[in-house]
Amino acid sequence: MRRTISVMLGKGSVNHNSRKFKAANVDAERSSQNITYCNRPIRDVYQELFDEALQRYNQKQKRTDRRIDDYYEKIRTGKQEKLFHEVILQIGNKENMAAVSENGKIAAKVLNEYMKGFTQRNPNLYVFSAHLHMDEATPHLHIDFVPFITGSKRGLDTRVSLKQALAAQGFIGGTRGETEWNQWVYSEKEKLSQVMERHGIEWEKLETRDEHLSVISYKKKQRAQEVAMLEETILERQDDLQSISDKTIAHQVEHDLLVEKLIKVQKKLKQVKSKEKFVAENVRRYDHDPEFQLLAPKPMMSAKAYYERVAAPLVALLKNVIRSILMQFYEKTRELKTALDQMSKQAQLQSKQLSSYEAELIPLREIEKNYQRLRRALGENEVNRVIEKVKLLEKDQHQQMKCEEHII
Repeated sequence: MRRTISVMLGKGSVNHNSRKFKAANVDAERSSQNITYCNRPIRDVYQELFDEALQRYNQKQKRTDRRIDDYYEKIRTGKQEKLFHEVILQIGNKENMAAVSENGKIAAKVLNEYMKGFTQRNPNLYVFSAHLHMDEATPHLHIDFVPFITGSKRGLDTRVSLKQALAAQGFIGGTRGETEWNQWVYSEKEKLSQVMERHGIEWEKLETRDEHLSVISYKKKQRAQEVAMLEETILERQDDLQSISDKTIAHQVEHDLLVEKLIKVQKKLKQVKSKEKFVAENVRRYDHDPEFQLLAPKPMMSAKAYYERVAAPLVALLKNVIRSILMQFYEKTRELKTALDQMSKQAQLQSKQLSSYEAELIPLREIEKNYQRLRRALGENEVNRVIEKVKLLEKDQHQQMKCEEHII
């Protein structure tokens, strides 16, 4: 027999998938036939995947406004990535693969077998909720996952990114129709078709890879995905620009502090030099001026005895003390001069580094200008409309878990 394969973006309603609430199209009597592979709280998954990376990131931040308190909330409220993604896979339709028919039971076996290899094939898609539904018209599989990468050079070293996660698995974007997402979807269809063949079902391919979308809606989806990828690239460049700007500001602050210290040292050195001159003048006076010489007393006792035994040794001792103090002063002055030279060299180095960062900012500012030109060319309303539409389509869809432990 020949059957089509559907791979659709889901709304990511985890409560509906786990049957915490049942929609009108659900036959509750058949819900016991459903299979739950895994169903973990998404916040737990974010803590497991990103908490250590978040700690490492925050420890590197010198500015408090660059730190991230809650990575889950940052992604949930941001525009760059979605919390999680959901795909829905189905074989055939309700006319030829109805859940209550024998063909429907075969479809369930195929989907179950396909699911067992999903996490092994997709190490960068962390599955946290997966369900096979047999209580609706046609058997189908819901897979909710968080796409992540490791070793990132920007932001957290382990972070959320659908584009980069798929690229890490070998799906590199090419032409407009060959995005990472489209390549990955087609690859998964091929994997599912291989399981179908083992059960005697041939893949019936339609004209487009997304058979269950009309031509218009398919093109809209394509354009939305391209705009989303473009937005991610632009945000990456903005992050790079912000990083360089932050480094430049940090180095400017260090440079200013160094200059401030240098000025203070120069003032101290000037004071030291003036004192040095004063002391040198006084040393000369101690050695030669009569007012600093000890005169022999009048002969009430032997003047010679007084001079040799009392006065002369005292003067010699005082001179030695003064010389010792001056030697220490001289050594301290040399140390200050050495420190001043070192700080001058550091200031010159910081100035060169600052000039280097300012040069790096020039091409990044041009990238930012091009980003603004792009928004003007497409139109603010059009770009925002497409982005919001994509957000609504993907809103509740993210996160991956240790599905292997629960897979049957």
